[in-house]
Amino acid sequence: MRLSLVVLQLSDLQSNDFLHKKIIRIVPTRKINIFLRNEITELINRLESTQIDTESVQIIEILDKLADTDPPQFDQIPLHKPLLNLLNHSSVDVKTKVAKFIAEISKTENQRKQFTDIETLRKLIGSIENVNLNSNFEYVIQVCRALGNIMFENSDARDILANISGDKTLVELLDVRLPDVSETSIQFMKVRCGLISNYLVGGEEIAKRAMDLQILKKIEQTVELCSNDVENSEDLLLNTLPPLSILTENVQDLNFVPALNQQLVKILSESKNPDIAEMILDLLLFQAENDDVKLLLAKEGLCETIYKLLEKYKTLANTSEARALMKLACDLVVLILTGDDSMHYLYTETPLLKYIEDWLDSYDIDLLTTGVLALGNFARTDSHCIFMVENNIMKKLLEILSKNNGIDNDMRLQHALLSALRNLVIPKPNKPAVCEAGLVQTILPMLEIHQPPVVFKLLGTLRMTVDGQEKLAHELLQNEKLIKQLVLWSKSSDYANVTGESCRLMAWLVKHAYFRNRDPTQKTPVDLKSLLVFVKVDGAVDSMVSMMCSQHLVMQNEALIALCIIVAVLNGNRDDVNLDELLVKCELGQRMSEFLAKSSDTMTKEIVENLQSLMSLLRKSETLISHLDKHNIDESLKSIPILTEYCTL
Repeated sequence: MRLSLVVLQLSDLQSNDFLHKKIIRIVPTRKINIFLRNEITELINRLESTQIDTESVQIIEILDKLADTDPPQFDQIPLHKPLLNLLNHSSVDVKTKVAKFIAEISKTENQRKQFTDIETLRKLIGSIENVNLNSNFEYVIQVCRALGNIMFENSDARDILANISGDKTLVELLDVRLPDVSETSIQFMKVRCGLISNYLVGGEEIAKRAMDLQILKKIEQTVELCSNDVENSEDLLLNTLPPLSILTENVQDLNFVPALNQQLVKILSESKNPDIAEMILDLLLFQAENDDVKLLLAKEGLCETIYKLLEKYKTLANTSEARALMKLACDLVVLILTGDDSMHYLYTETPLLKYIEDWLDSYDIDLLTTGVLALGNFARTDSHCIFMVENNIMKKLLEILSKNNGIDNDMRLQHALLSALRNLVIPKPNKPAVCEAGLVQTILPMLEIHQPPVVFKLLGTLRMTVDGQEKLAHELLQNEKLIKQLVLWSKSSDYANVTGESCRLMAWLVKHAYFRNRDPTQKTPVDLKSLLVFVKVDGAVDSMVSMMCSQHLVMQNEALIALCIIVAVLNGNRDDVNLDELLVKCELGQRMSEFLAKSSDTMTKEIVENLQSLMSLLRKSETLISHLDKHNIDESLKSIPILTEYCTL
């Protein structure tokens, strides 16, 4: 069975937190003048005594002076009441100044709490209802800033806004289209994005409400508009994609309509803005978890687009931001190739395989690792694997591994190489060729590596390679260093997959070295050397006995086969090793009792037949009969109906 290869999760794929951090800081902190405390107090007193019929010039003068003060200076000052009162002033200029001041002081947590009440939020949200081309956009911008800053990390404010149906007004802001690209329109797009994003980060319920209000449909329309003129739509895209990203995170299994994914691919191919590219790649990574989307993206030419972009800009990826963007692109190519239909399409209908081969010569570790992972995903059918071996792609992989098989080499690359080679060695015609090319000699030095993901792939690759290779199995059984390390890993509880794979490899080595000699009545001379080396390694036989109690049926069966072979082949050769004593020391009776109690209802026909064979072999020894009787094995066998269904033991 071939598994799709994905990027080893040393660090998970980047979340969209970077988007949130960009958008919630709606206006950067600017240089301010700090007044003396008594001057601030005087200004506050004047503001509190101001009435809504006071001349706008006087009010604006006070607000301008207050606005030049660092917002934390107002932390303990109750400004909510006078400012809310002034929002009723007849002058739009005054209300704009008030909204702007609220936005500034709401950068502090204490002031956000002051303005977190239904009266304030209802007043502010009401000020931006039905925004159209005739609206005063300076006022709208400042109100959006105020609301956005109040809702920053403020679930209470979001709840109030939802309860007064203010989310409907927020969503409707996405319908506003300004006719020109001016400083005002760009600022409006930014604060609209910040406000909507600060609201949407509130979680699943809020996101679902927004979905009910058709927010996704409105975003789709905007993206479609941008895809028709990418060059002149950068600002709109930069301030439309973040809410889409937040929706993706908060709405489970949110699948975009095919047209939206197609438009995102088109924008990615045409845009030269790295921030837009990063957001689109992040969005498509979410979407590409779906196999249908993988195929759609493959047919839209996304992988070829990414390849060309990476080839063009790979020498410029010398900053952390550029490197992060490059990794996102690489991860997306690999993810698309994990789909069966998308992989077959890219293999047969595009030149991607040849492109990917080029990355095997890259000095860039990310491109090299991506190339290896991609080839491993192409190697999921026998025909593809045979092609790669016949065309020396396999030799390239071995050359790379030979230079990266030490403890100090990149673990992601090692993991990818072993995964790809494991897939390549599965078809029977490939095994001799891969062995002849030096796979085993290249892999064995990696026994010094103890990183569980790499060890797991190392063991799996060896196990697939030894399948049907009798000579190789004999050689590896005699490799004491290998067997001792396998025993050590089989006893480790830190990583269950490594424990199981170590036991399986030992069982496979025994099976494929001696399977033809399992019948003790056969006349062909048996080479005992390999098996004797194996059983004399402390813990090797114990690992096979313990494996019998595995929770996995396939491992139970493999353990029984290995034990049958060990007992059958070494029977009568007790001068070299006291097998009876060794099996008693391994607590065979107790383990078998546990196995029978645990697996009575799940045994397959194959397990029953191999159990019958093992019991027949064990009963040739008086020592073992006595040992098994102490654990009432015969009685246990008789009490399990499934055993008598196939045979009488």
